[in-house]
Amino acid sequence: MFNNLGWGEISALFVIALIVFGPERLPKVAADAGRMIRQLKKMATGLTDDIKAELGPEIGDLDLASLHPKRFVQNALAADDDEPTANGAHLLGNQPAAAPRGGPPLRAGEPAPYDFDAT
Repeated sequence: MFNNLGWGEISALFVIALIVFGPERLPKVAADAGRMIRQLKKMATGLTDDIKAELGPEIGDLDLASLHPKRFVQNALAADDDEPTANGAHLLGNQPAAAPRGGPPLRAGEPAPYDFDAT
């Protein structure tokens, strides 16, 4: 939740909260905020459980977190890196790239094939 906040930002927020709420009310405000965050997490967990129950047993083991767009792209990119190419090499590091697909290489002076229907 606070992945992008460093210690400097957190301490600045604490000082601002101390000035705004005062030292007497700050513990109660912090407890209320913690209680509200706990309630929101419980509601989100209940919602995902309800969605899984409504979708049925065949989708009950679906990991909804894996459908987050950021994770979906990361998983797709990682899967592309691990798949072997046409010549059996993997696309990791400085390994050779795959041979071009589409038939044997052209002989010297042979024109490239052109498909009038495809253009």
